[in-house]
Amino acid sequence: MNIREQKIVNAIIYFVKNTKYCKKTKLFKLLYYLDFIHFKRFGLSVTGYDYITMPRGPVPQKLYKQFELDNFPEEFKKNFTVQKVMDEEDKHSFQILLKNKKPDLDWFTPNELTVLKEVTEIFKDALAKDMVEATHFKNTPWDKTVKTKGVGKHIDYFLALDEDTYLSREEIEERFKLQKQLSG
Repeated sequence: MNIREQKIVNAIIYFVKNTKYCKKTKLFKLLYYLDFIHFKRFGLSVTGYDYITMPRGPVPQKLYKQFELDNFPEEFKKNFTVQKVMDEEDKHSFQILLKNKKPDLDWFTPNELTVLKEVTEIFKDALAKDMVEATHFKNTPWDKTVKTKGVGKHIDYFLALDEDTYLSREEIEERFKLQKQLSG
């Protein structure tokens, strides 16, 4: 298993262990915030996932397909199982059940770990519906993409950049390009 997959598995374990009500929708939003906040600050995503617009907010496209097809990589299966359940709005969802695993935080850089903990602290008690609402706020990357391209479309990480971004756009473009090249 490569470093990126290790980060994904351990981020999922961390979120499930350290937040309440962490089913599929909430997990997708936690991963989105982890990636987009880290990208805004450092020009790199943590998971490498591409996100698409869906009616209930941004979703990591690859993980979404794995949930829909119940087709997870072996490393995922070693660490957790996924069980179909009803969510707080009586819609079908998926509960992530850990197999007595603790997250291995050594896979994360100090900056990634800081953002992982921040996202967890902010949303630890949030319901999925509240996180969906937060991702729908005006001028978020999801909102901008839905308005310009529609539902089911790729969300550009660069939409997360604003006047609070630490790095120049050129620095971020260079880092992002390098990250894509290194991850194949």
